[in-house]
Amino acid sequence: MKLMVTGGAGFIGSAVVRLAVARGLRVVNVDALTYAACLENVAPVAGSPLYAFEQADIRDRAAMDRILASHRPDAVMHLAAESHVDRSIDGPGAFVETNVTGTYTLLQAARAYWEGAGRPASFRFHHISTDEVFGSLGPDPAEKFTEATPYDPRSPYSASKAASDHLVRAWHHTFGLPVVLSNCSNNYGPYHFPEKLVPVVILAALHGRPIPVYGAGENVRDWLFVEDHAEALLTVLEKGALGRSYNIGGENEARNIDLVQMICALMDELHPQGAPHDRLISFVPDRPGHDLRYAIDPARIRSELGWRPSVTLEEGLRRTVAWYLANEAWWRPLMDRQGVGQRLGAAG
Repeated sequence: MKLMVTGGAGFIGSAVVRLAVARGLRVVNVDALTYAACLENVAPVAGSPLYAFEQADIRDRAAMDRILASHRPDAVMHLAAESHVDRSIDGPGAFVETNVTGTYTLLQAARAYWEGAGRPASFRFHHISTDEVFGSLGPDPAEKFTEATPYDPRSPYSASKAASDHLVRAWHHTFGLPVVLSNCSNNYGPYHFPEKLVPVVILAALHGRPIPVYGAGENVRDWLFVEDHAEALLTVLEKGALGRSYNIGGENEARNIDLVQMICALMDELHPQGAPHDRLISFVPDRPGHDLRYAIDPARIRSELGWRPSVTLEEGLRRTVAWYLANEAWWRPLMDRQGVGQRLGAAG
């Protein structure tokens, strides 16, 4: 099987690329190499004869047509997206352009390619999305997102991803394009661009800087180790029913403040600096429209496809902290990109 992975130099996309190549699948990685992308993320497989790279923007229809015609993939895994909520508040236009217009352009290119190939039944278009499209849950731990939860996006980011989800379903129902969809909870792990919560906390603690936490840190997220997510995505691609969506969760809910405290404790153990790292925690004003809680019910993917996460939050955080401590050569050059060093902003 040959996969076309969009956004394959990003955090989740690169995990998919690395795993797919390790399993003997051929992969063409299509990435525009915007600020959060990094080819170092796929360096472990870049020399493989199974791997190819194409620098292109998913909004460029001619480029998408050319890449599909040249590489003849059996499936498209669409992960390319703008994904940082804070950036979507500061500049929502880029999120509409990439997540909505880009998905539309890719769908049209994939449809033309699929129809031109005789509409093969084996072709798949896998759209990867987020649980943030479902809005915010209350504090009741029994309440979780299912695939039937009505959409209620609250940020420009989640609204743009909701729109892309709807486009993918429409192309399936209207044009017959064979699609599967997945919506995931918060990812963390190695190669995470240093503006998201977990790497922000690790790197701020490492540098002895304040660790700013939004509000009182009461917001709850379900944490999914990125390598588990990559495994789930390949499972959905291989076994998922056409037109069906699958919620992928880590079954690891935690308040932001508790997650930050866990990371600080790991830093105390793995990189002691005298005083405890949690002394650096600083509470700052909450961001606009901050959703209280996300939590996924993964019953469908567990019962229908036989997948469930293999890594506990404690184990995944330990592996993540250890990776950042051992890979300064990866994150150091990224700290100055687009002012990321200054954007080690509020956690959560």
